[in-house]
Amino acid sequence: MAVMVVTDSSARLRPDELDQWGIRQVPLHVLVDGSDMRDGIDQVPHDVHAHAHVTTAGATPADLTGLYRQALADSGGDGVVAVHLSAALSSTFSSAIGAAREFGPEVRVVNSRSAAAGVGFVALAAARAAARGDDLDAVEAAARAAVPRGHAFIVVHRLDNLRRSGRIGTAASWLGTALSLKPLLHLDVDGRLVLSQRIRTVSKAHAALVEAVAEVVGERKASLAVHHVDNPDDAAEIAAALTERLPQVNSPSISAMGPVLSVHVGGGAIGVCVAVDAEKAR
Repeated sequence: MAVMVVTDSSARLRPDELDQWGIRQVPLHVLVDGSDMRDGIDQVPHDVHAHAHVTTAGATPADLTGLYRQALADSGGDGVVAVHLSAALSSTFSSAIGAAREFGPEVRVVNSRSAAAGVGFVALAAARAAARGDDLDAVEAAARAAVPRGHAFIVVHRLDNLRRSGRIGTAASWLGTALSLKPLLHLDVDGRLVLSQRIRTVSKAHAALVEAVAEVVGERKASLAVHHVDNPDDAAEIAAALTERLPQVNSPSISAMGPVLSVHVGGGAIGVCVAVDAEKAR
C-alpha cells in the first residue's frame, strides 16, 4: 500500500486533483441562519459572505477521527499525513492533533500555516512523495519542507466581514477608522493574517498584490493560484498580470476562495497563493 494524505476543504483542491493523488478531504463548516452546511458536500449559497447571520467552524473531531481511521486502514498500515488550515485561522488543526493521538505515530499532522491553495500546495507535496513510494517519515518531511516555500496574499474590498472576524491578528487596530481602505494583507510565518500595506484604491491594491507575489517568486519557478470572492473578472486580470510579470511560471489557476474563507474576507476579495520551487528557473 502507500502513505495516505488527508486535508480539509479549505485547500480548494479540485475533485480531479483529489482523485489523481488519492487525497482524502474532511469538510469545514458554514453555519447559515442556524443550518450547519459542510463545505464541499452541502450546497452552500454562493453569496454566503453577504449573509448577516453566518459563522464558520472547523472540522469536527468526530469527522477527523473517522477519516483518519479509514485512511490508515486504506494505507495498509503505512500511515497517514494530514495537512490542515493554519492553526492561527481555524480550530481544525488543534482538533486534528487531538484526533491523531488515538492512532499514535501512524498519523502525522502538519500545520500548513496557510489557507486556500496554500494548504493544497502542501498537501500535494505530500501526495507526490507518497506516490513515489516514500515512507511515512519522508512524506511528512516533504509536507513540512513545503510549508516555508508557501506565501499567501489577499486584497480585501470590504472591511465589514473582517470587523466581524477574529482572524485578523495585529491588523485589527486600523479597522475602526479606515472606511475606504483596500488593504493588502498576507499570512505571516506563523500563519496569521496581518497587514502588509494600507492602500486607498482597488487598482493600486491589485498592483501591490502583483508586486508582492513577484518579489517572493523572483527568478524561481512557482505554482500560483488566484482566488476570488464573487469577482472573477479581477481575478482573471490579476492572473494575466502575473503571467506577464513572471514568464518562468505556469499560468495561475483561478478559482473561488470557497465559502469558509469568503465569510471572513467578504465580497470582491482577491487572493494569491504561491508555492515557490526550491531552485531558480533555468
